[in-house]
Amino acid sequence: MQLRYNMRLYPTPGQCQALARAFGCARVVFNDGLRLRQQAHAAGLSYIGDGDLFKQVITEAKKTPRRAWLGEVSAVVLQQALADLNTAYRNFFASLSGKRKGPKIAPPTFRSKRDNRQAIRFTRNARFAITAGGKLRLPKIGDLPVRWSRNLPAEPSSVTVVKDAAGRFFASFVVEVTQQPLPQVEAETGIDLGLEHFAVLSDGRKIDSPRFLRRAEKKLRKLQKALSRKEKGSSNRAKARMKVARQHARIADARREFHHQLSTTIIRENQTVAVEDLAVKGLARTRLAKSVHDAGWSAFAGMLEYKARLYGRTFVRIDRFFPSSKLCSACGTRQASMPLNVRGWVCACGAEHDRDVNAALNILAAGRRQVAAGRKPAPETGGKRRPKTPVEMGKTPTPTPRRGKKGTVDEAGSHRSAAA
Repeated sequence: MQLRYNMRLYPTPGQCQALARAFGCARVVFNDGLRLRQQAHAAGLSYIGDGDLFKQVITEAKKTPRRAWLGEVSAVVLQQALADLNTAYRNFFASLSGKRKGPKIAPPTFRSKRDNRQAIRFTRNARFAITAGGKLRLPKIGDLPVRWSRNLPAEPSSVTVVKDAAGRFFASFVVEVTQQPLPQVEAETGIDLGLEHFAVLSDGRKIDSPRFLRRAEKKLRKLQKALSRKEKGSSNRAKARMKVARQHARIADARREFHHQLSTTIIRENQTVAVEDLAVKGLARTRLAKSVHDAGWSAFAGMLEYKARLYGRTFVRIDRFFPSSKLCSACGTRQASMPLNVRGWVCACGAEHDRDVNAALNILAAGRRQVAAGRKPAPETGGKRRPKTPVEMGKTPTPTPRRGKKGTVDEAGSHRSAAA
């Protein structure tokens, strides 16, 4: 499998100018290629192939006075910018035809020099190298100092130089790694993600939500007010914008570090990890949007998935419509309703449940069934082979709720009918 290793770069002022030139040339090539294809489409002409586009946008353009400065940067940078455009078009066409799963993809758009992220990619054809002194040697840019947080496990196949909104430079190395299986353990866990507690494990452990954005809101508000008072286009406004971007970068870095540490701990301690597949995009359109984005559930689940694959663990995503909160983990009885303010309840069988721990136990049980079946199990809301629950037979037990604070919402829901 392929992994990315990000390292911080500290280019000199001259190297910063060379990188800015490379960013600009890659952006121009991408935009020129996009413009030609849009013009051909508007004129009713056939789609310009990759080879013809490469010839017009790079080879022939370098011979003209208007684009002669494209020769000042590595040709591989320009080739990779055009390759990104071709990939964007292929994904767009595959999405239109239905060959690509997931949400529909929009056609590619023009890049701007004011984008928050600028990037260029070097492949092995560019002959980039890591020097004996630990610097990254890039063609027509020079030897860039690198802050190595760890050694690369293998020779990188490509490196992408990224400049973020805070003005920081990073080198992203793509490395092919082999599976590194950990010793097998008997422990398994189901994870219920939420807002009051970031994660509740099936063994009863509750991990508090750090709320990195919420804790930094006071400082962000002060910085953003200072930014709004600066005159547009002034150098002071640019400095104020950079302060805001750096604060956001610190928040994102802290959140990412928290996700990495927690996901690594969970993968090392458990052989099987089951997580509910939450509809984060839908939740981000509700009044909980800021808290949902602050939690970063999707990034955390993605880390669990790739680390499980790397270390020989089993990772399972449970269907988002699985009623984990409504089912009794002891007898399997499904409750008719379970409002979000009910944080604990007693089943008719006598089992007393904490809402989140019960949901984690049900997620773990569903994950075990999915692993045993070797496929995605049928939803608990239907299926011919599943025996009827007491609710379906007309016996509706009434849970004895233990309500939390009025108006408290601390569960990651996915569909209104699954929680209410």
